[in-house]
Amino acid sequence: MIGIWQAMVIDCEDPSALATFYEQLLGMIRLDDQPDWVSIGDAPDRPALAFQAVTPYVSPQWPGHISPAQAHVDVKVNDLDLAEEQVLALGATVTGEGSETFRVYLDPQQHPFCLVSW
Repeated sequence: MIGIWQAMVIDCEDPSALATFYEQLLGMIRLDDQPDWVSIGDAPDRPALAFQAVTPYVSPQWPGHISPAQAHVDVKVNDLDLAEEQVLALGATVTGEGSETFRVYLDPQQHPFCLVSW
C-alpha cells in the first residue's frame, strides 16, 4: 500500500453550491470550505467528496465521451517523494502539476489522480 484514499474530487464551476447539493442529498457535513475547494464527508478522518473550481468549466455530457466526466481520486501519503517513486514504478506518469502539498499524475490509461500530504 502506498497511501490511503483521501477524496473523490469533482471539477465544477461553483464548489460551495455543488457541495450544498450533495450535503443535503447524502446527509454529510462540510469538512473544508474555501473559495475554490469544498469537501464534505461523514467524519474528518474518513474519505471525502470534494468539489474543485475549474475555469473554464465544461459540463460533462451523458452518455458520450466528447465532454467526459471530470473527477479524480486523491491519495493521502506520508512522503510525497517516496510515494512518487512508487506510483511511477506502477506505471503512473508525472504531469508536473502540483504544489508543496500535492502532485498530479496520470494512471496508465491517462486518468488524473493526486498524491496529497499535509
